[in-house]
Amino acid sequence: MPPSLPEGLAGLAVLPRPVFGHAESVANRALGYRHAHPWVQFAYAVAGVLDVRTETGRFIAPPQRAVWIPAGVAHQVRCSANTEIRSLYIEPTALPGAQGGCRVLAVSPLLRELIRAFGALPAEYDEHGPGGRLAAVLLDQVATAPALGLMLPLPQEPRLRRVCEALEAEPDSRDGLAAWSVRLGCSERTLARLFREHTGLNFRLWRQRLRLISALPLLEAGERVTDVAIACGYDSVSAFIAGFREHFGATPGEFAGGRGDV
Repeated sequence: MPPSLPEGLAGLAVLPRPVFGHAESVANRALGYRHAHPWVQFAYAVAGVLDVRTETGRFIAPPQRAVWIPAGVAHQVRCSANTEIRSLYIEPTALPGAQGGCRVLAVSPLLRELIRAFGALPAEYDEHGPGGRLAAVLLDQVATAPALGLMLPLPQEPRLRRVCEALEAEPDSRDGLAAWSVRLGCSERTLARLFREHTGLNFRLWRQRLRLISALPLLEAGERVTDVAIACGYDSVSAFIAGFREHFGATPGEFAGGRGDV
């Protein structure tokens, strides 16, 4: 059975217009099913942290970021508490040069205001009037939004999948490749090679990225930076802050808007 559409879209055979807006608040739970749709989805996190999982990776969108999900890609969604999403559903032909794979995009202040204004339009706005012109500018801004490195590759290789799922459940785990090689009955060198082949990252970088993205919902919830660093497996708060700044271009405190004070 193919993945089903989310509630509210299941009855649509075609979009009422090439760009269709949809607003929702999502509780802090994983949706219990994979779903896909025949349109591109641009899922923008107004508040909270949006975590989109496909077969090949996790795509993390904190506030003022968005996840681009191509048409037909099955995915599941997990959100932090009080997440608010403004999704745009776009006919693939409306942006023929901007398809590609799933990715996280930056949302500029201009794009944010365009999304807000577009959300006030009726579903069947006049394509040849102000609504259509607004949609055209919105599409231009979406097409040029810069991609961010907020993606965690998820390998399909069974042994690596077991390692990655365990570490996702416990990002503060100290177990390294040596410990996992004993459990899996293979050499540490084999696991290291598989990580590079199936994720494009070595094990250290993959785990660092996991720990950093695991910190986002905790910071968004207002937890102290020190507590977040410990929960995500860091011995040193300064190392956590340095790694966070290098990856996200801001300190944890700046990212959380001053709520995650050390």
